[in-house]
Amino acid sequence: MLDPRSLYLRSMMLKREEVPSFRTYPFSLPAVHDFYSLSFQKPVTFIIGENGSGKSTLLEAMAVAWGFNPEGGTLNFSFETKSSHSELYRYMRLAKGVVRPRDGFFFRAESYYNVATNIDQLDAEWGSGPLIRDSYGGKSLHEQSHGESFFATFMNRFGGRGLYLMDEPEAALSPLKQLSMLTRMHQLVTKQSQFVIATHSPILMTYPHAEIWLLDEEGMRQVALEETEHYIITRKMMNDREQMLEILLEEET
Repeated sequence: MLDPRSLYLRSMMLKREEVPSFRTYPFSLPAVHDFYSLSFQKPVTFIIGENGSGKSTLLEAMAVAWGFNPEGGTLNFSFETKSSHSELYRYMRLAKGVVRPRDGFFFRAESYYNVATNIDQLDAEWGSGPLIRDSYGGKSLHEQSHGESFFATFMNRFGGRGLYLMDEPEAALSPLKQLSMLTRMHQLVTKQSQFVIATHSPILMTYPHAEIWLLDEEGMRQVALEETEHYIITRKMMNDREQMLEILLEEET
């Protein structure tokens, strides 16, 4: 397992003195407006929050500042389908560990189709030698279901000793596949990998000894799994379904 002192990404800091205005997007987001720095202490860090809280924006800035393509992929991907990423990365300073990762991947559920398309295009243009798809299981990602293609990447392309930044990787995964992803994550952590994951999944958040950072209208703070709405609501729904449904589906009289 990766020693916390040897994490590839040690911290990120917002260069607040260079921000042109905290009244414009993305600096107006509460999670960014009040952000100063974030230090990573564990091999697995979760960033959570409601839709629009800014977790994907922060993760994107982190990834682009590291050198990843804004739409995802490895450090070697340089395609651009649509320039829609924010300028936040220009104002982020990353503190890197002494040891550099041998592998890395920025996984974005919302733009993974673009990554899969680029792989097919590059393979079609390739003259000789191994195809890129061979590193993803040997089959075009477009010839699989959304969930299968996601999982093929986790299982085949992620090789260990890597920095893996992931934005809602659970988006196309069944609960069973999310459990399998936990197993794969742990295998990679034992191979000296580091994960930073923006997620809504209470299943993924159960990974032991991970850090969970919550973004809300008050900014960013560290929380325990049992304090998250994801855990509280899911548990309440499973344990007291009838009462929850009665409240949710109650007709106005």
